[in-house]
Amino acid sequence: MPEPPLADLTRTERLSLIAQLEALTTEHWETPSLCDGWRVIDVAAHLAWAPVLGAVAGGVAMARNGFSVNRMIERSAVAWSARGTDAILDQLRANAASGARPIGMPQVAALSDAVVHGFDVRRPLGLHHPVPPASVAPLADFALATPWPMAAVIGGSARRRVRGVRLVVTDADWQHGAGPEVRLSSDAALRLVYGRAVEAGELDGPGAPTLLSRLS
Repeated sequence: MPEPPLADLTRTERLSLIAQLEALTTEHWETPSLCDGWRVIDVAAHLAWAPVLGAVAGGVAMARNGFSVNRMIERSAVAWSARGTDAILDQLRANAASGARPIGMPQVAALSDAVVHGFDVRRPLGLHHPVPPASVAPLADFALATPWPMAAVIGGSARRRVRGVRLVVTDADWQHGAGPEVRLSSDAALRLVYGRAVEAGELDGPGAPTLLSRLS
């Protein structure tokens, strides 16, 4: 079977997350996410309005935050979350329908937001959602190909983090690097290259101790 296009994967992942967000309680929305300083509602607000932030509004926001991309992203999400969960969900549905993505960004960037920020929301809440196997290679390759300083926006330098080991995903067709082998799941591999926490029990193989020493 041919793999679905990235736009279709993005739409499916957005709709899956929306369905889970719709069932959240007020307490759930206020839960700290995996993103430092962001609650679940802040992550959802970022996913809602970052794809439709126009060039003028984006430029104004950058100026207000000293032209720091990370600071602008962090503060904008918290400000947008004040619009409330109904508005957030409405905008997320609109994005899924339109295929909206940030100006100048490739389709894979929109997919990475849907999948990786999905981790940020789901894991603290104990929610489960399988990573689409077809998304693993494009998302991991995108993180590893993103140079510094742009890599700071997606979790830091993935290339530096995995240098000197060979990553082998056990539930999808993706491998990377040279050196002692580290075997891990799709979920763990994407969290690793996007700067999210990975636990020792999720890594196997002779290269695992080397990789863990960089993550501690």
